[in-house]
Amino acid sequence: MSLKTASFLRKSIGFVIQLRWLLIVLGVLIVGISGLQTLKKLSIDNSLGIWFLEEDPSYKAYIEYQETYGSDEIFIVMLPVSNALEQKNVKLLRALNNSLDSMPFVQTAYSLAKAKYPVIAGKKVSFRPLYEENRSEKSIKKLWGDMPQVTSQLVSKDFKNLFLYVQLRPTPSIEKDRKDIAQEIETVISRYFETYHITGPPVLNEAYNKGIYKESLLFGGLTVLVITLMLLWFLPSKKYLLIALFSVGTPISILFGMISGFGYSLNMISMLIPTILMVYSVSDVVHLINIYDREAYGLATIDRLSAAIKKSFIPCFYTTLTTFVGYFALYLSPLPAFKNMGLFTCIGLVLSYVLVYLITIIGVSFMKPARPEEKAIKEEEVPPNPQTPKQTALVSWINATTSRYSFKIIIGFSALLILGIFAITKVEINTDSLNLLAEGSAKEDLRKVEAQLEGSSRLQLEISSAEGSNMMDKKSLELLRGFQEEIATNPLITAPISVVNMAAFLEKRNPALKGVAVSEQDAAQLLSYLENNDNQFFKLFSEDFSSVGITLSLPQMKTAQLEQVIESVKKTFQSHFDPTEYTLKVNGFAVVFAGLNKFILATQLKSFFAAFIAAFICLWLFIRQIRTTLLVLIPNILPLAVLAILMWLFKIPLDVTTAMITPIMLGIAMDDTIHLIYKYRKYKTTFESPTKRIDQALNYSATALLATTVALVAGFLIIATSAVPSVRSFGILCAVTVSTALITDLFYLPALLKSFDKK
Repeated sequence: MSLKTASFLRKSIGFVIQLRWLLIVLGVLIVGISGLQTLKKLSIDNSLGIWFLEEDPSYKAYIEYQETYGSDEIFIVMLPVSNALEQKNVKLLRALNNSLDSMPFVQTAYSLAKAKYPVIAGKKVSFRPLYEENRSEKSIKKLWGDMPQVTSQLVSKDFKNLFLYVQLRPTPSIEKDRKDIAQEIETVISRYFETYHITGPPVLNEAYNKGIYKESLLFGGLTVLVITLMLLWFLPSKKYLLIALFSVGTPISILFGMISGFGYSLNMISMLIPTILMVYSVSDVVHLINIYDREAYGLATIDRLSAAIKKSFIPCFYTTLTTFVGYFALYLSPLPAFKNMGLFTCIGLVLSYVLVYLITIIGVSFMKPARPEEKAIKEEEVPPNPQTPKQTALVSWINATTSRYSFKIIIGFSALLILGIFAITKVEINTDSLNLLAEGSAKEDLRKVEAQLEGSSRLQLEISSAEGSNMMDKKSLELLRGFQEEIATNPLITAPISVVNMAAFLEKRNPALKGVAVSEQDAAQLLSYLENNDNQFFKLFSEDFSSVGITLSLPQMKTAQLEQVIESVKKTFQSHFDPTEYTLKVNGFAVVFAGLNKFILATQLKSFFAAFIAAFICLWLFIRQIRTTLLVLIPNILPLAVLAILMWLFKIPLDVTTAMITPIMLGIAMDDTIHLIYKYRKYKTTFESPTKRIDQALNYSATALLATTVALVAGFLIIATSAVPSVRSFGILCAVTVSTALITDLFYLPALLKSFDKK
């Protein structure tokens, strides 16, 4: 550092110390305002909108579908009863149905108490309830047997459960009001039925939100506890503990105030930000305070701070930069949740980097100078020659091993790298919706409902005439019948319901509809009577009969399975309909959810390659030699290769949480490498041999590398305590990857430099 730079640094530190009270008051005000913003405005939002851009075609199509066919926010309620055919149970159900229908945010409530079937006399159509008290049980079962797909959605096969559907009105405030709506609906249900199981998108989304809120509090508490213990271990003295804690906590408080103030919400991705940032800040503050504490005790506070900042500023800057690059690469993702994660984490990293130095300067300025006896003790602990730091037995063994077996180490680690590259092709891209939900009442209710209903998700097929002609003609109905019968054979599809079911029911009850006695126009008119207020839950066709709809019920499944179902439906359609005469649209939440796979893949490709290129540039600017840069970059790719191997062997897919792991890990893995290479380059003027330089660099940096790794692993293991399987996998994989990064820095990197770097 030049004299001019050193003078500027001393003046800057002096200026900060001079204004320390003003900065403290300002800091307290900012943290206080941020805390109030967080308490008042912080919200949880895990809705579909956070995963898709508004202009995304599939998301736009889904919004249009909701406006046409009604909200996809449907509560599914299973009501256990002794016998679904008993009058008292149906009366209670009818009363509940009416109460729900009267609620302003409910579009329709549909159940056995409301369902009707058509009765035809000549060309006159009347409607009768699907359940009538004066009918015998045998007569009711016979009637229901003529329309099994519909009745199976209303009563379980063993007649021990009634099903009720509550469809909400499509409104922009659904996400905001969902929690209150869900509570009101459950309150109404509990008035009529003591025992019930409730599921569906609104319930599951609210369960996600509750889980995120609880885990955010849990992660925050555990992180503070673990960080406090780590600081007590890694800091040279307990007197630095408060400084370190303020350095770690202040950036998080300010960041969350910004997130809340700008109207952003937490989701299952962004809830990880506090733990990641706090753990990351620990390594910087420990590095800075340890250097400060090692400086000669005879120096003035400003001189000691100046020396500590001079030694830590560049390596900490580059470690922050590479980590920044890893997270900023997420901003290139097409998914809003990842964009926000990348943006806010980057802001937090910058805040952490700046405030660690600012708070440390202010904190140590209040400390009393060391007493003479403390100075003497410390001077005895300082190595007599900083160019030749004291070696520990472990570091000595590592240095000897990487020198003696460098070729074998390179071959072994390189083979692992090649295996990892192969494993990348075997990692599955797949999001399991059940893995996004923690164990609890919501998940248990979902299992119970699906065990009886065999589906809790809807898929809406819309088949239209290319020329806008009537889809109720005989030809179209026959094609539709064959198409529906084939897709019904798919084991993942339950109870397809369309005008075909109603036509079959009418034909079975009225054989004349099959012959010439009733024209196609009359048949269309008869069927149109089915589109009445009591049967709006199943949208059978458009008002002008130019399109017909098929409602499919699906169980919760993985995105890869959903893709297969949708692809199968499209292929079956092409085998039955001439695409020049008919068109198919597949709508519903399931379609958009299935589309996550392509966005996850895009996130991986864009984010990883952006992070890789940016990391290479950062390393080159830091090292200034292409050969050494490449040698340093290779070991930082190896942890990602090990990550791919683990995901392949343990069948852990890339999903909405693990999709962001590679760019993040690439940035974090480089942190230890940069600290090590910083000393490696510093020793260039002292030692000519690369072997001696890297050995001495490791002697000096081993403790810092261990401290950083322990801090990061501890943080990710906290995340691994999550009750959400997908988040838990993310935490475990990150912890293993960070540990692997340390091993490569201790063995693979030194072996490469000793063998291939310039002498």
